[in-house]
Amino acid sequence: MTTIREIMFASPIMPVIVLERIDDAVPLAEALVSGGIRVLEVTMRTPVALDCVRAIRAAVPDAIVGVGTITNIADLNAARAAGAAFGVSPGTTAELLVHAHGSGFPFLPGAMTPSDVMRTLDAGFTAMKLFPARQAGGIDMLKALGGPFPQVLFCPTGGIDGESAATYLALPNVACVGGSWLAPATLIDNQDWDEIRSRAHQAALLARHLNKHN
Repeated sequence: MTTIREIMFASPIMPVIVLERIDDAVPLAEALVSGGIRVLEVTMRTPVALDCVRAIRAAVPDAIVGVGTITNIADLNAARAAGAAFGVSPGTTAELLVHAHGSGFPFLPGAMTPSDVMRTLDAGFTAMKLFPARQAGGIDMLKALGGPFPQVLFCPTGGIDGESAATYLALPNVACVGGSWLAPATLIDNQDWDEIRSRAHQAALLARHLNKHN
């Protein structure tokens, strides 16, 4: 997959993953992929994050593993060097947008306001992460943004759970949603891969792609 839009449409849910131990990376990825969720966002919130990406890349070829919480150019370069398939940011800077666009690396920049969306469009991006989605206005905000920005495709993330995900996915400008409920810290700490696999299976069944085109 060569574009961020293709990656977004590959799974209805993009799990936001925080890994504290490298040994958890592969069994977690295997559980998610076997449950039907292939696109994984490993956040750069821990010292082992990039090593976890490398481990998943080597052992779980069906996973499309990217790096989240990219906040600067150095983070983006490190994610690419680790073999990430894509990158995700919680927000943007002018420097990061220019570098990401010029690199050709599939990148999902974060936006929260109409001004954020306009600035990100100007930089050449038409796919964005709405973050934090619930705090930004959730469903109503996405509907409002769809009017002036019909060309923008979103991955809302933040405050979304298994009960609300389907409502977001029904919107025409939403390709996927991000969330941590598939692999929360408690399940990872307990190595409860069966429960994570079950949650992934339920998430993969969510209605999506109706009247949508990647």
